[in-house]
Amino acid sequence: MRRSFRRWRRSRPFWGGLFIVVAAVEIFLTVKAPLPVVVHIGMQGLAGYLVPIIMLLCGVLLWFSPENRTFYSILALLMALASWVTSNLGGFLIGLLLGLLGGSLAFSWQPVPPRKPDPDAIPAESRHENDTPLEAERAEP
Repeated sequence: MRRSFRRWRRSRPFWGGLFIVVAAVEIFLTVKAPLPVVVHIGMQGLAGYLVPIIMLLCGVLLWFSPENRTFYSILALLMALASWVTSNLGGFLIGLLLGLLGGSLAFSWQPVPPRKPDPDAIPAESRHENDTPLEAERAEP
């Protein structure tokens, strides 16, 4: 089970999505903070709730739809920057920085191409006549 989770995690921008999800939760919790703690900057209300929800969706979609990672990571970066204005200075800077880090990690992630089998690693009995290593071809008779 651990090996299959590791294989799943490596086939997608897992850490970028995780940072974005954590940032969204942190920003959402600062919107729900008690009144004396809240710094009222910008337009509170619907945008204060909409930005972290969109970030949360982007983080989850990065995990389950890695082929669209460019769109989701750019959208998460824009929402993290928008949280500066809409959600208590981006979740008191912590959510903003986590969102920027996660979006950057997801944007720069590249899938690992599958390995090609090494012809020298194939046992001699399963090799065909024409599949000889280069060293054998260069050897003098």
